[in-house]
Amino acid sequence: MTDTTTTSDGHIDLTDQELDAGLDLHQLKQLVGLVDYDESSDPFPVTGWDAIVFVVGNATQTAHYYQSAWGMELVGYAGPEHGTRDHKAFVLRSGSIRFVVKGAVTPDSELIRHHAAHGDGVVDISLEVPDVDVCIAQARSAGATVLQEPETLTDDFGSVRVAAIATYGETRHTLVQRVVDGETYAGPYLPGYHPAASTFVKRDGAPKRLFQALDHIVGNVELGRMDEWVAFYNRVMGFTNMAEFIGDDIATDYSALMSKVVANGNHRVKFPLNEPAVAKKRSQIDEYLDFYAGPGAQHLALATNDILTTVDELRKEGVEFLVTPDAYYEDPEMRARIGEVRVPIEELQQRGILVDRDEDGYLLQIFTRPLGDRPTVFFEIIERHGSLGFGKGNFKALFESIEREQEKRGNL
Repeated sequence: MTDTTTTSDGHIDLTDQELDAGLDLHQLKQLVGLVDYDESSDPFPVTGWDAIVFVVGNATQTAHYYQSAWGMELVGYAGPEHGTRDHKAFVLRSGSIRFVVKGAVTPDSELIRHHAAHGDGVVDISLEVPDVDVCIAQARSAGATVLQEPETLTDDFGSVRVAAIATYGETRHTLVQRVVDGETYAGPYLPGYHPAASTFVKRDGAPKRLFQALDHIVGNVELGRMDEWVAFYNRVMGFTNMAEFIGDDIATDYSALMSKVVANGNHRVKFPLNEPAVAKKRSQIDEYLDFYAGPGAQHLALATNDILTTVDELRKEGVEFLVTPDAYYEDPEMRARIGEVRVPIEELQQRGILVDRDEDGYLLQIFTRPLGDRPTVFFEIIERHGSLGFGKGNFKALFESIEREQEKRGNL
């Protein structure tokens, strides 16, 4: 059995998913900015991410897209062939990240209603915890809405204990305890899912994987509700406040937003929470709320230790990124602030990769265009070198890029 908790002296042990991915602690600290903490004082201990569950219009094709374009590996499946009558679900892995994409099969599936309202998007940010019952007891006492009471699910691969609580919009947190009665669950995801392998063959020379870990997930909420949800994560889940971005830090001449970041004790799980702010025109948050029809997960930051290769390979597969103007890289103040990074600025400029430095180090990042038909969900690729931040120095350039896209869509 793998110990997936933080030891009493604050030392971080790797999770089973991280071990399976061949990662080590040094890599994880660099990839996602892990910190040591004492789990014994945490009222709602969270080991890390378990799975990010998407509802999509066509799960079969989406699963193929994540394999062919994003280099993920198909490892599990549930569908009508195995008794799941109303939907198909594909489980994909890359490093320590697990995506589950679900699509309706029958016209009366609840997924039809969800997709009609929101389009492709994240329905469940599932978290691995060492003790589901402890977490649900804490959540209930703190006033959270319990969507699923704790229960043990069992199949030939072992047992998993699960429960779920509600968060912003129709998003939920399923809590997954993968060690039950001293035994670690050995299946591809949850009971009811079967091991699967794809017939898709990567092209010659393609890397084993393009990203290794999940860094953070950004949630967009309505005007005036950001502090409410920050308080929810503080009160219900014991998350701490990492950062706050308001005013000129996070505004352009036309649009503005406010953002606060909460994180669990070891910083494996980080949630920036955004709300729109009053400005001359409609912000990216306003656009998201309109087209997603409410609050939800806006973007996922995927951590890599080689962002140049990742971006080059994704572009070969047709993934499109926001455009960064040359003036960003030619700004002498920016160059002086950034200093030396691992590659010449010209290499970053060729690819449109942004760079930011803080007191702990620097990071490299780039953002895709929306992945689906609606201008809602997108991905960030991030490479950290000591920095625990979120690219504060790049906010203005990023938002101006998004505004250019909004203007093309007629939504600014």
